This record gives sequence, C-alpha cells and structure tokens, in this order.
Amino acid sequence: MEALESIISAINGVVWGPLMLVLILGVGLFLSIGLKLLPILKLGTGFKLMWGGRTTETGDEKEGEIPPFQALMTAMSATVGTGNIAGVATAIFLGGPGALFWMWITALIGMATKYSEAVLAVRYRETDENGQHVGGPMYYIKNGLGKKWTWLGVLFAIFGACAGFGIGNTVQSNSVADVLHANFSVPTWVSGVVMAVLVGAVLIGGIKRIGHVAGALVPLMAISYLIAGLVVLAINSHLLPQALDLIITHAFSPIAAQGGFAGAAVWAALRFGVARGVFSNEAGLGSAPIAHAAAQTHSPVRQGLVAMLGTFLDTLVICTITGLVIVSSGAWTGGESGAALTSQAFATALPSFGNYLVAISLAVFAFTTIIGWSFYGERCIEFLFGLKAVTPYRIAWIIAIPLGATLSLDFVWLVADTLNAMMAIPNLIALALLSPVVFKLTREYFEKH
Repeated sequence: MEALESIISAINGVVWGPLMLVLILGVGLFLSIGLKLLPILKLGTGFKLMWGGRTTETGDEKEGEIPPFQALMTAMSATVGTGNIAGVATAIFLGGPGALFWMWITALIGMATKYSEAVLAVRYRETDENGQHVGGPMYYIKNGLGKKWTWLGVLFAIFGACAGFGIGNTVQSNSVADVLHANFSVPTWVSGVVMAVLVGAVLIGGIKRIGHVAGALVPLMAISYLIAGLVVLAINSHLLPQALDLIITHAFSPIAAQGGFAGAAVWAALRFGVARGVFSNEAGLGSAPIAHAAAQTHSPVRQGLVAMLGTFLDTLVICTITGLVIVSSGAWTGGESGAALTSQAFATALPSFGNYLVAISLAVFAFTTIIGWSFYGERCIEFLFGLKAVTPYRIAWIIAIPLGATLSLDFVWLVADTLNAMMAIPNLIALALLSPVVFKLTREYFEKH
C-alpha cells in the first residue's frame, strides 16, 4: 500500500506541477483573449439570462431536459462543496494568504474556460436511447474533433467515472461524517447511512429530480452561508485592510513561519491557490459542461453566458468570503487546516455558534456535491458502456457513500486530486483545438443580438 501511495504521490507531483498550472492558466488566458474578455464584460448579461432561465426558453420544450437555471444549479451543486470551506482553508494553510489571490486569478481566467466548455457541450450534444440530451468533453471531442480523437474522449470518460468516487463521493461523505461527529457527536456510520438513503432517493428520479433538488437547495445554502460570512466580516471590518494587504503582498513574496503556520514560498501560494481554485470551481476540469448539455436551450452561447456564472459565484464570491474570514480572524496561524480552520475562524467572531454554522453548511454543500457528481459519473459511464451500465454504477455510487464516511481518506484525497488533473488534460487539449468554434459561435451570436 505504501509503495502504491508513493507511486501516486509521484504522479500527483507531475500532473499538478508547473506543466499543469501552465496548461490551466495558459488555455484560460488564450480563451479570455480570443473572446476579448467577453466573460468579464458580459457578466450582467449572464445574470439576466440566468434569472430569465428559471423556466424553459420559448420553443425549447424538446431541446434538453431542464431549464438553464437548473442546469447551472446542478453544475453548482457539484462545485459548491468542501472546496469552498475546507479547500480554501487548506490552500491558505499550505500556501499562506497569497493563495487566495491566485484563486481569484484562476477564477477570472476560468470564467472564459467555463463559458467555452458549455458552448461546446450544447453545440456537440447528442440524444441517447432514452431521448435525453447527453454531452460534455467526451462528446465534443468525438463530434468536434472527429473519430481519430475519440480515444481522448474515452480517456476523459474513464478518468471522470473514477474521479467521481473520490472528489464527488467519498471525500464529501468523509468530510460530512467528520464535521458532524466533531460538532454534534453523530457516529460516522450513521451519517454515512443517512446520506446514502437521501442520495438514493434523489438519484432514482434522474436528471429532472436532481435539477429540482439542486435548484431549491443550492441558492438557499449559498445565500445562508454568505450572510453568515458577511456578518463575520462586518464584525472583523477593522481587520480587513490588513487582511487584504497580507493577501496581495504574499501572492508575490514569501511568508515567514508564525504560530502554527510553517511558512510558504511564492510557488506554494501559486500552486495551492490554482490547484484548490480548480478543485473548487472545476473550470477546465470538464465536469460542469456535462450538466449544461442537459439545458433546455437552442443557443450554445446563451448557456455559456449562464455557465460562466458558476465560476464567478463559486470562487469570486463564496471562496472569497471564506478566505477573508480566515485571514482577517488570524486563525490561519494556529496550525489548524481544512474545515477545522474555517470552523475556528467563524467561531472567533461568532462564539458558540460559528462552528455549528460551518458544520451544517459543509454537510449541505457536500450532500449536493454527491448528487451533482453522480450525474457526471453516470454520463461518463454511459458514454463508455451504454445505458445498461448506469444502474450498476448508481448502486456502486450509493454503496461508496457510507464506506467513505467511515474510512481514513488521506489516500483517497491523493487519488482524487490526481484523477482530477488527469480529467483536465484531455479537456484542456480539446478546448484549445476547438477554440475557433467557440470564437465563431460567439461572434455570430453577438452580431445578431
């Protein structure tokens, strides 16, 4: 087992090394420039379309399964998870306050990546045997790049189907079980079984049920968490200028060890800021376009404008609140990491209440992530083996939840992190090669509107 762990650690060091960061930031920057910064400039249009997309677009009743808003909420149910609470804390613990700055940069560039993913997902989607729309990187690789590139789509689907059990399942159930045990003394196996039953009940209804649950839960949980975060920031308002100074300064200069913080080089701030930013908002990973392919829309560009909001809301809003709470509270020098660090930061401003709030938020965030990622995994497995493989995959998915809740997950975190990067590579290659299609569709759309 130790030998296997050291092999995967070595692979992880390569796939999350300089090459990966250059690929994620490079492709995102290339798309941003090619789109003339459209995702940032058209942010208002995106919000308008999102609000209007709560119901089916006129004439789109047969084009897709769920309204554009629900497609965004399904994608966000998968992205707004432990990354927003534990991931931000881990990035600051390992890379110092400067890591938050690099998360912001990753998000600004990632909006163009997420926009392009959704445009291609709708443009190249197919209809399966059940008459449902299916899409995502494996389909835009196959239909956009042609038969000779199908192997790349197959690789993405394999990595996606496997990665889901890590990033989207066991890691999430483990975080929930941990935090509920620490704060409410709930046995880990009880949390695992209850989550498995609840997830099973949602999955039986397919994408339409997932869309309804996500459309109701995601806005509710995100707004509740944001309000609590803003209350803490109001209490710590006198500390915010110093916190922002720390974030900007240490994005470009090393930070010395202090308290329980071990110190970090600029490279650590950059590496963990980008890696955790991608883990949180999934821009470039190729997962979100699988949900956007099910949207009831006839326009790839319209769905792209809605999709990019996922990255904006996830990282530039929710992760920023978490990061500012942690840095302004000073808790990041205490030696805690992950969800425990975020709990401590909230508890310093809201004693005897803040930690419970983080525990409940994390539980709901992680629950919706398990639902969202099950859909991604099912679509990957359907691409590889057809519809007959979906039910066995769904059963395995539900069984994995209580297992994840009760196991030690250092190894699973490592495997999940590695598979995440391996999913991103085929997707980023496809985005670069299909960028002329994105630019052309965007140009044509805005010439008419």
